[in-house]
Amino acid sequence: MVTKAYTVAFQGVDARLVEVQCAVTAGLPAFSIVGLPDKAVSEARERVRAALTAMSIALPARRITINLSPADLPKEGSHFDLPIALSLLAALEILPADEVAQSVSLGELSLDGTLVSVNGALPAALTAAEQDCRLICPKGCGSEAAWVDACEVIAPSSLLECVNHFNGRNVIAPATPGEVAEERQFRDLSDVKGQERAKRALEIAAAGRHHLLMVGAPGAGKSMLAARMPGILPPLTPGEALETSMIHSLAGLLDEGGISRSRPFRTPHHTASMAAIVGGGRGAKPGEISLAHHGVLFLDEFPEFPRTVLETLRQPIETGDVVVARANAHIRYPCKFLLVAAANPCKCGHLADANRACSRAPICGEDYLGRISGPLMDRFDLKLEVPPVSVSDLDLPESGDRSEVVAARVQAARERQSRRFENHTDCRVNADAEGELLEEISRPDSQGRDLLNRAAEKFHLTARGYHRILRVARTIADLEGKEGVERHHLAEAISFRLLTKSA
Repeated sequence: MVTKAYTVAFQGVDARLVEVQCAVTAGLPAFSIVGLPDKAVSEARERVRAALTAMSIALPARRITINLSPADLPKEGSHFDLPIALSLLAALEILPADEVAQSVSLGELSLDGTLVSVNGALPAALTAAEQDCRLICPKGCGSEAAWVDACEVIAPSSLLECVNHFNGRNVIAPATPGEVAEERQFRDLSDVKGQERAKRALEIAAAGRHHLLMVGAPGAGKSMLAARMPGILPPLTPGEALETSMIHSLAGLLDEGGISRSRPFRTPHHTASMAAIVGGGRGAKPGEISLAHHGVLFLDEFPEFPRTVLETLRQPIETGDVVVARANAHIRYPCKFLLVAAANPCKCGHLADANRACSRAPICGEDYLGRISGPLMDRFDLKLEVPPVSVSDLDLPESGDRSEVVAARVQAARERQSRRFENHTDCRVNADAEGELLEEISRPDSQGRDLLNRAAEKFHLTARGYHRILRVARTIADLEGKEGVERHHLAEAISFRLLTKSA
């Protein structure tokens, strides 16, 4: 007799159902696992054997074969331990085979039979709900998986508890969802002295999810400004929180099953590899651009990142997803992020100060910012220079609106966009609009059209640059609560489009 249990294999944020078949047949004693297992899955037989021994269950002197179907799908990770153990216990008639076959399970076994938490419980629960099955997972994963209401989640702390639950001797109550993480204390925008134009750019970027590049001397406040971005962004909607948590679950970043409504803010170092930024490595895990999905990706010292890493950002910025291509799989991750980049004007950072600039100025500035390719630079909606703040200004009182006031304006603008795009599933904010939809929502008046045409001719705007100006102008109008795009909206959008002649 062949018994069956079910688990999942992860392909990006998708969890594909895997059937774990167990056959105990006559022959020389052996314990084999087939079906493209990786090293961690192949070692499951030793962990399962030790866990059963800890429960005083001896394996029979027969041939045990575990098949992971579909056999051509690579199986990676230690979460196959629990389904292998359950299918084997069903084959030994210790567990009811029909009950085991109605469950999707995942979990790593320690040698004493304790279940260890694994990544990916949330997407596994979604797959279990689609199959109308319950989910069996370690206790540490239960509160995370229980966020899927359509799926009953049983979270034992050990294999023995799981056996007792199936046999009805000690039934485990279904797990309950973890707590929604409380809002973090964000840094306030009013702490930044001066830099009113940069604050305005942050507000526009947050309202429409427009990519922002800040160029300025060291100590001008670029990183300080970027750190205030999370405080003016609206909280994640329930749908966005679930999408983001799916990715963080795969990466093992969910704390005790809690789901946060705060938008991600990722700040990788400029020495990060391509796999760390866009995804890949062992198991083709999500990269920083996917971990920043629906949030902010802040790249400080932008030109210092390797050129190959920067160029890989071009396609994800346009499409909102990234494909990690490997010889045996093509895995797609969502990555609709807000890119905030900061850069010095040159290698020494003092290009504008004749007394401190190096001897190669101004050529050094052109060479330094020249590390950012033209096509990538063209993808920034907002570009501005951040001048240094004088020491005397540091003693001045707080200036500008507090973060909560700016956040209220951003929230109102986002709500206008939600109503505007409620019938367009591919659009959530103005940065997503394109084609006829963009022309419809951002059609300027006659004066604005004339200004935009003259700017396009004078500054040799690309088609992409032209459309990005329209998107930014639409966001500026939303912040003012205006239905139409007017001339001064376009004028401000154009002013943020132009950085320097060398850039």
